[in-house]
Amino acid sequence: MTAIDLTQRYIAATVSSLPAASREDVRAELGTSIADAIESRIEQGEERGAAERAVLTDLGDPARLAAGFADLRLQLIGPRHYLTWRRLLILLESIVPACALVGVALAQVLSEAPVGTVIGQSISVALTAAVHVAFWVTLVFAILERTDAETGEEWTLEDLPEERGPDLPLSDLIASIVVGVLVIGAVLWDLADPVVQLDDHAVSVLAPSLWPGWIAVLLGVVVLEVALTVMVHRRGAWTTPFAVVNTALSLVFLSWALTLIARGELINPELVRLVLTDNGVGGDTPRILAVLLAAGIAISCALDVADGWRKALRARRV
Repeated sequence: MTAIDLTQRYIAATVSSLPAASREDVRAELGTSIADAIESRIEQGEERGAAERAVLTDLGDPARLAAGFADLRLQLIGPRHYLTWRRLLILLESIVPACALVGVALAQVLSEAPVGTVIGQSISVALTAAVHVAFWVTLVFAILERTDAETGEEWTLEDLPEERGPDLPLSDLIASIVVGVLVIGAVLWDLADPVVQLDDHAVSVLAPSLWPGWIAVLLGVVVLEVALTVMVHRRGAWTTPFAVVNTALSLVFLSWALTLIARGELINPELVRLVLTDNGVGGDTPRILAVLLAAGIAISCALDVADGWRKALRARRV
């Protein structure tokens, strides 16, 4: 293969993707530029063949060079839209797949599907939702990139984040302690002197059979949650150990609640009878209510765990 053959092949590969109207001009300009670069290397003592290969190698991929001549974008999403794309993608990926998973799981549980089917279908739909979100969001921004359209998002000084205070200010600490005391008081009051009056007699909300063992577990979790809140406030920020403890407490409470709901032992059976059965509400209604209660508790625990880890990771970056 002669040097001319190699150079002509490179030029042909470069101009092949260009509009016909500009090919000859680029061919002539590129041919002259390559010839001058080769002659410059030869004058420095290089062999013609080696000089030609070095010049063509330095020019790089012909497709990239052609994109430069044609002013074509070689990225799917450029820097103008990248940050907006990333923010929107992160937001949607944190919401849509989770909603899909919860929705499918609830539907499968209500249809009395086996546990394996519930888990498999929920995860499958969540993954599918995540893929669709990533694909369609990216496609939209790729189109915006190539049509020079604007997203309407423009950064201003008002977008600067506020100066961070402590992760747990004193007001939140006081609120957490008050809520903990109220929960403990409400549980003990409900069991000792029920305030719900039905058919002229008091009925507790929680099943009396939960006392003392199951109630002790619940009160212990509440006390430990309050203690964790105090420690976080004294430390001034969340840490990885705090996030781990928070996760463990949430899992203990979730296990406690789901176990009792599955056994039908959380809510006082007499209350269920008076409110639902005696009023002609039967069939799948109690089971549906139990599933919704379990889902609400699970979502609440998941959000609490996620919030703890988010604050711990944010504190590590400061």
